[in-house]
Amino acid sequence: MDVEALKRAASARALEFVQPGMRLGLGTGSTARHFVDLVGERVAAGLDVVAVPTSEATRTQAERLGIKLATLEETPELDLTVDGADEVAPDLTLIKGGGGALLREKIVASASARMVVIVDESKCVPLLGRFPLSIEIAPFGAAATRRAIEAAIAAAGCAGPTRLRKTRDEQVFVTDGGHWILDAHLRVIPDPRELAERLCKVPGVMEHGLFIGNADTVIVAAAAGIRLMTRRG
Repeated sequence: MDVEALKRAASARALEFVQPGMRLGLGTGSTARHFVDLVGERVAAGLDVVAVPTSEATRTQAERLGIKLATLEETPELDLTVDGADEVAPDLTLIKGGGGALLREKIVASASARMVVIVDESKCVPLLGRFPLSIEIAPFGAAATRRAIEAAIAAAGCAGPTRLRKTRDEQVFVTDGGHWILDAHLRVIPDPRELAERLCKVPGVMEHGLFIGNADTVIVAAAAGIRLMTRRG
């Protein structure tokens, strides 16, 4: 199976967690797009759910598919969020943010009773850090914020450069919230919790891509089949 087929297989398995009447968080990214497509097919067949998208891209996709949408102001408590991840550690700690929606993704995940993560097997790692860690920052004072972030990274025992994310035409990438993203290329993060705590203390950091304690279940699609990782073992 190719990677897209694996992503769709994981998404199809996640669809089994969706029940009629649910308040559903819709993730962002290449894997989550498959899940949103499948939800759209179920809605067209009569499934009644209301969904909160984690990005404008997901909102546009869901609207096109006829999925009923709401905001967290209207629906502040969600039953389930399904989203992808850039890396998954054995304890279900995640790196997210490759799609640039980490702030909204974390807000939606935190408002949900349960978070199910869908990945292909390449995203499972023994230690986080191979994939760059996204850190969303305010544009104001970005240079000072970047220096403070680099100091926090070093204090947490990590090493590696940070780079301001750019678009393909070399413009600064701007999130849906109007922020910028620094990508930290750390290779390995020995203590994600310590790094997360240090980053949260830096003025100008809006959010980081370490998701600790958010995921309850991770659905992993591999050529040999589907397996589930759960927080309860």
